Amino acid sequence: MERGKMAEAESLETAAEHERILREIESTDTACIGPTLRSVYDGEEHGRFMEKLETRIRNHDREIEKMCNFHYQGFVDSITELLKVRGEAQKLKNQVTDTNRKLQHEGKELVIAMEELKQCRLQQRNISATVDKLMLCLPVLEMYSKLRDQMKTKRHYPALKTLEHLEHTYLPQVSHYRFCKVMVDNIPKLREEIKDVSMSDLKDFLESIRKHSDKIGETAMKQAQQQRNLDNIILQQPRIGSKRKPKKDAYTIFDTEIGSTSPKSEQDSGILDVEDEEDDEEVPGAQDLVDFSPVYRCLHIYSVLGARETFENYYRKQRRKQARLVLQPPSNMHETLDGYRKYFNQIVGFFVVEDHILHTTQGLVNRAYIDELWEMALSKTIAALRTHSSYCSDPNLVLDLKNLIVLFADTLQVYGFPVNQLFDMLLEIRDQYSETLLKKWSGIFRNILDSDNYSPIPVTSEEIYKKVVGQFPFQDTELEKQPFPKKFPFSEFVPKVYNQIKEFIYACLKFSEDLHLSSTEVDDMIRKSTNLLLTRTLSSSLQNVIKRKNIGLTELVQIIINTTHLEKSCKYLEEFITNITNVLPETVHTTKLYGTTTFKDARHAAEEEIYTNLNQKIDQFLQLADYDWMTGDLGNKASDYLVDLIAFLRSTFAVFTHLPGKVAQTACMSACKHLATSLMQLLLEAEVRQLTLGALQQFNLDVRECEQFARSGPVPGFQEDTLQLAFIDLRQLLDLFLQWDWSTYLADYGQPTCKYLRVNPVTALTLLEKMKDTSRKNNMFAQFRKNERDKQKLIDTVAKQLRGLISSHHS
Repeated sequence: MERGKMAEAESLETAAEHERILREIESTDTACIGPTLRSVYDGEEHGRFMEKLETRIRNHDREIEKMCNFHYQGFVDSITELLKVRGEAQKLKNQVTDTNRKLQHEGKELVIAMEELKQCRLQQRNISATVDKLMLCLPVLEMYSKLRDQMKTKRHYPALKTLEHLEHTYLPQVSHYRFCKVMVDNIPKLREEIKDVSMSDLKDFLESIRKHSDKIGETAMKQAQQQRNLDNIILQQPRIGSKRKPKKDAYTIFDTEIGSTSPKSEQDSGILDVEDEEDDEEVPGAQDLVDFSPVYRCLHIYSVLGARETFENYYRKQRRKQARLVLQPPSNMHETLDGYRKYFNQIVGFFVVEDHILHTTQGLVNRAYIDELWEMALSKTIAALRTHSSYCSDPNLVLDLKNLIVLFADTLQVYGFPVNQLFDMLLEIRDQYSETLLKKWSGIFRNILDSDNYSPIPVTSEEIYKKVVGQFPFQDTELEKQPFPKKFPFSEFVPKVYNQIKEFIYACLKFSEDLHLSSTEVDDMIRKSTNLLLTRTLSSSLQNVIKRKNIGLTELVQIIINTTHLEKSCKYLEEFITNITNVLPETVHTTKLYGTTTFKDARHAAEEEIYTNLNQKIDQFLQLADYDWMTGDLGNKASDYLVDLIAFLRSTFAVFTHLPGKVAQTACMSACKHLATSLMQLLLEAEVRQLTLGALQQFNLDVRECEQFARSGPVPGFQEDTLQLAFIDLRQLLDLFLQWDWSTYLADYGQPTCKYLRVNPVTALTLLEKMKDTSRKNNMFAQFRKNERDKQKLIDTVAKQLRGLISSHHS
């Protein structure tokens, strides 16, 4: 039952659904009937639906048939009318066909024209669209063409800017075109090309800078020299200062506009050609010689490309390498000043470039980097100068080197580099300069002393007299009153040496210029150097002349006179130094000149040499002595050699008239003492084993000749018989033997009033022994033995007593 009910219910639902679908088919437009029919086929009862559909069709057919039967007459009438209309329609069709044929025939040309018009319209639209597209592409192509032109003309920074605009502004608008894709693909390559080319330009610039650093430095040093000359002119002539040209600012000389796109600024010349300027024209600024645009361009290109740090590191690394090359001096730099000048020019050129880069770029180099390079350069430069300057033996070259170093330091100081160490090193070179000056003046003094004739300067006219007095400070009223011709007491080496000392002082002063030293420091330096000249160089030269083997007494006397006058001139040298340094001698810590001591030492050495020379001459004469110690003849005149010796002494002491009194007196006393001592030694020498009374008499005549010479006063200034005291030992000894006054000698020996106080018992015994041997062998005392046989016993007794005196004296 339940199944039957369920089947019945489903059948009712299906029937209702089929009814609904039929209504939709009847009421729906045939174009939209598809979905309705599909719902039928989606169901399972489409057979039953078809049955219902057939049933519904039959019902409608019956209704139509009923409707037609009801309206049949009207339908027949309508058909009749329709047949009439068909005939007319056929006629109309024929007319229309004819009209159409005619129209087609007549409109064929129009259709062709319209077709052509259509094609023109199409082309016009295409052209218009093409023009629009080209208008979008043309700026891209123009920018790309501009980019290529900029690349060809090496305007790399503008090319990079153009590339940026092309990539970010123009290409995105036409990115769907193939040529744009090609451009986009080429952009990284172009960037690398710009990067590589700009780096190549930078390398060319660095190489050019390295080659032309000396030219840049030379120009900078010329500027510094001109500035210093102008400063000196202002100091000397203050009123002219207002007419001076303003100095170029070190940082405004180069005014190239960074990033300029003008062809001139884009040329990668590195160094611009500059004609040599005339001396009276303004020297171009160091930066005027340099085109820095490659550096600026490369810096900005790398900055835009995001590789600024890479560029900075590369630039600094390359410049450090160049700095080391610049700071390596040539091995022969010390030979000429040009070697030093080129070395300094390269260093100055290097740091002028770096300083300009520092002030015209943002961070390419910084102050710490510059200071590091300068510290390295300063240490290497000072070490090189110390090494090479030590080879220099020419004071003129050392002085020129000093001036060059000062100019080098002043130039770099203008650019803000500390140069105190250079001036400290100049103080070291000053000592070396003093040594080279001393060597040079040693040769000058040696030539002056060797070429001097050691004779007083003759003066035949007032002009010559004033000339000599102008060269050497000498005043003598008595000499001025004497008529011409007359003579100065000194020889030519006095004014020459005096003037050379002044020249040496001037040479020392030249070195102290521009060293930023105080007047006191300059004065102290000059005085110390002059003291070295006097105490070492001049003193050594004088000593060498005095110690020469062939020096004569006349030359020695003249040297004493000359050194006396030079000693007096020392106060004028003090005044001379004071005048050029403006430092009074009374100033605290002022060094005094040691000239007085130098000339005194030289004079004393000359005096000693005179004494030695005189003694040597006396010895030479004494070597001519030829005594016959065994003679029995009594002579009546002095020996020839002694006469000649006395004549020599007289003529020699006559030359001593211009010597200071004490010198002449000392020389005379020394000569007499040496003569007396030599005669005593001659008498007592061991080779003389025997002597006779006759020989003693001859010897006595020679001693009397010496005493006569002493009494004659060969040199004024001795009191009474002072000079004779030199021969007192000989006189008392000879008187003792010739007078045979032994009783007096032995009785008064040791008493202050003894007649023979100067006779030594040893000397007396020695001489007595020689005479005793003679009396025995040669029967010298035969007459005494005949007359007084006890005479021999007396001699023996005297000898015995003398030995007793000697023994008691020793005990």
